[in-house]
Amino acid sequence: MTPGWRFVVFLSVVLGVWLAEHVYVGWRLASLRWFAEGGPRKVLIASLVFFASSYLLGRWLDNMGAHAGGWLFEVVGAVWMGVLMLLVCALLVVDVVTLGGLLLRDFVPAARAAAVGVALLAAVVAVWDGARPPRVVREKVALPGLTEGARGFRIVHLSDLHLGTLFGYRRLAAVLTQVASLDGDAVVITGDLIDADAGAVERYVPQLENLRAPAGVFVVLGNHEYYAGRNESRRMFAKAGFRVLDNEAVEVAPGLWIAGVPDSRGGEQTGGDETDLARAVARIPSGDATVLLQHAPEREEEAAAAGIGLMLNGHTHGGQIWPFGYLVKLAYPRVAGRFETASMVQIVSRGTGFWGPPMRLFARAEIIVVELVMTD
Repeated sequence: MTPGWRFVVFLSVVLGVWLAEHVYVGWRLASLRWFAEGGPRKVLIASLVFFASSYLLGRWLDNMGAHAGGWLFEVVGAVWMGVLMLLVCALLVVDVVTLGGLLLRDFVPAARAAAVGVALLAAVVAVWDGARPPRVVREKVALPGLTEGARGFRIVHLSDLHLGTLFGYRRLAAVLTQVASLDGDAVVITGDLIDADAGAVERYVPQLENLRAPAGVFVVLGNHEYYAGRNESRRMFAKAGFRVLDNEAVEVAPGLWIAGVPDSRGGEQTGGDETDLARAVARIPSGDATVLLQHAPEREEEAAAAGIGLMLNGHTHGGQIWPFGYLVKLAYPRVAGRFETASMVQIVSRGTGFWGPPMRLFARAEIIVVELVMTD
């Protein structure tokens, strides 16, 4: 299948799911006495149509130059994404318990009304949690091959900021202030710094130029950099002063290397598959300490076999909005946290920003600080 057809299939699936969610929620809400008939039901239908189209309308207005209106509609649409997902989950629980309303019929209307209330309350909490600054998570990793000269080296790990309309100047400035206070030797970004349009993110380059570290700032492409345009993304990162690691490694301290590979899935989906771990580590002397930057938490055995001591990933967002972490886990069993494969440590970030809804529920954004220590 060509990349063009692959994108068509992907878009069709996404739009189909989006439509099905609205039909299901509308069907269940229409069963409540509030929307039983007449005007209230028409208001319900009109509201669902408005919310369903507001995100795309916001993107269109922004592209047309109406940035204020575009921002407003995009915020409304993005928040609605999260609310809709929570409504689907809560109403599905009631349907499972009552077999779609066939059991406990007298109880069903109240249960559905309660499910709506729980979903809306969870959405409020998620918006609040999404607005909180990232928490700082500190990890110590005993890295094989680490020399005395590199002992105590600190890596500040960012991932999945998704810079764009919703994660903009103010949020980025707050993250940069946090990073500056962490006194890292190197800053690494494991992909999806950009959301969907590299050109639109160009305006953030002057801010990104302030992101500095003694050993450098290193970035790898995530799937969204491919969607935004991989070459445009690379050019923007270079303009900001970042080192883009495309299947290569850099020695950042005596005997300590940071290697990076671009995202395999983004490459496959856009016809630009460029991931080559063997080439990334080819220059590293045997026995030297190596940290690998890779967007998605996958191919752990391959990385461990290649002599990687520490692998840093993102992509999963830790599920972002509970309970969707359970769905993410079907594709990526290592959703968030610290894991081990043979002698390799793997740390998967919950992400520093968000994608889609500006919301998080039981999966707070984070900045990870890794301190490297010598093995015993």
